Amino acid sequence: MSDAAQAFAPVSMTRYERDFQGFADDLGASWRRYGFAVVSDHGLDQTVIDRALADAKAFFALPHDAKMAYHEPGTGGARGYTPFGTEAAKDADVVDLKEFWHTGRDLPEGHPYRDFMRANLDPREIPGFHRHVYGMFEALDALGLKLLAAIARYLKLDDRFFDDTVSEGNSVLRLLHYPPVPADAPGVRAGAHEDINVITLLLGAEEAGLQVKDRDGQWLPINPPPGAIVVNVGDMLQRLTNHVLPSTTHRVVNPAPERRGFSRYSTPFFLHFNPDYEIRTLESCVTADNPNRYPEPITAQDYLMQRLREIRLL
Repeated sequence: MSDAAQAFAPVSMTRYERDFQGFADDLGASWRRYGFAVVSDHGLDQTVIDRALADAKAFFALPHDAKMAYHEPGTGGARGYTPFGTEAAKDADVVDLKEFWHTGRDLPEGHPYRDFMRANLDPREIPGFHRHVYGMFEALDALGLKLLAAIARYLKLDDRFFDDTVSEGNSVLRLLHYPPVPADAPGVRAGAHEDINVITLLLGAEEAGLQVKDRDGQWLPINPPPGAIVVNVGDMLQRLTNHVLPSTTHRVVNPAPERRGFSRYSTPFFLHFNPDYEIRTLESCVTADNPNRYPEPITAQDYLMQRLREIRLL
């Protein structure tokens, strides 16, 4: 068995009800060691996934000018379209070879978080786009909350610890398109980086490329089987847990020569805290051997803005 297969053996969601402690322990051990885990039997409705992915492919197939009508410069790509060659990994010399669309939480007019969460856009060229994509947003949001309960159990917190911290979080579903890659392409599809948020939920992509950097510097590929989802720790959770759960560097490498002519589509769900949640190191994660790295707390919104500037989205 390869190192990657041993590292990321799937943990079945079917154990959630019948063996929650074991489920949490196995996932927690993977998150603590690698910052990544694979969850099988996720239970998401395949029809919901298929509709959202079909709409994503239809949108990215539109002419450039049509897509740019949904680009909102100066907003950090919070909603709508971000064109190819915009985002870059922190401190990278070249931009990533990708374009993407963001759908976030729908909030009513007058909601106090509307200052932090823009209204969603809806491309008129694709009927049902927002309904389909937001259906996937809601499904992943609900699954994310269940997985946070497992994290809470692993950390010996109350199982419902995270409920109020993410109940109206600034989460986003990203529809990603990595176009075909020419042989002389500068950079890679997604440079080595860590995610900003609490946890990321990522369904398997049709094309390979996702790799995780192990502690010894080795890059391990992750190719989840059908019906499985990759879940990784983001920087916000790493900060909250004082690095007990690490936010691990990962990337999406360019395809092998025989696959250069194929696009890669991906749909990561970035689960965030509520904007005004104060990320304050958990006392249980501070020890003599692991002193508090973050004595000054920061709100989730301030942290997000700081990081978006670092990756050139602001």
